[in-house]
Amino acid sequence: MTSQRALAIAALQQDLARAGYVAEPSLAAALLLMRDLERPLLLEGDAGVGKTEVAKVLAEINGTRLIRLQCYEGLDAHAAMYEWNYQRQLLAIKLLEHDERAGAKDLAQKEQDIFSERYLLKRPLLEAISDERPPVLLIDEIDRADAAFEAYLLELLSDFQISIPELGTVRAKSRPLAVITSNGTRELSDALRRRCLYQYIDYPDYDKELAIVRKKAPEAEAALAQQIVAFVQAVRRMELQKKPGIAETLDWTAALLRLGISVIDIDGAERIMDTLSALIKTRDDRVAFPREVVARLAAAC
Repeated sequence: MTSQRALAIAALQQDLARAGYVAEPSLAAALLLMRDLERPLLLEGDAGVGKTEVAKVLAEINGTRLIRLQCYEGLDAHAAMYEWNYQRQLLAIKLLEHDERAGAKDLAQKEQDIFSERYLLKRPLLEAISDERPPVLLIDEIDRADAAFEAYLLELLSDFQISIPELGTVRAKSRPLAVITSNGTRELSDALRRRCLYQYIDYPDYDKELAIVRKKAPEAEAALAQQIVAFVQAVRRMELQKKPGIAETLDWTAALLRLGISVIDIDGAERIMDTLSALIKTRDDRVAFPREVVARLAAAC
């Protein structure tokens, strides 16, 4: 059984790699458990480490839809679950008011019809449990929403159902593969965590990041790719407000190639500084990279 599980983990790693995502065995194991136990998976880690990408490649390798709910401050249940099409309902009410020929029974039936599914606007959460085939549901950056919104999620995450007062309980036709991401900007509730499997995604080590660069930017020569990753790894060890994530590494690689920089060394420090807008993303952090610092980092590559 153990060897079969190891083979399944390795096979999923290969599937993810073919889709462009380099995953550790622990992440592949968590994704398998998410599928087998039908539990949501909470991915936590700093911005830019590849959490959102997990859901995207999961949808790709399963050949299914990706339904994304992008969280933000002030997000409420209606925007995430469902809303009534008030304009169509008002139009239907006006038609009822002018329908003098209809009997009382017909009018009652039409009034009830105003709160039927054809007037319902499905938002991401309701849409995800309405699919016949299980989609991948991405609830992205849950920590940006407030604690009250988490409470709305608990019914969905526990039983994959949504209560609509006018219609009753809508149960999932098929359970979506639910991926929840958090950048850790606020502490999530224990109730939410209890309903999820958990995986922390850290910044990649040298070997993993090099594999990502080689896969995503094959046009970069092997020696340059090694220097890029060594430079970025050194930058992350500095005291910065916003450490560069994998996306910044790839953007910086593209910038270097665009400017024809084929080697990172002291002599090219001035040209390298012209590309830092792709790697360093805050004003205060940019101040920490005068020419001498860039030259020192380049020399160490």
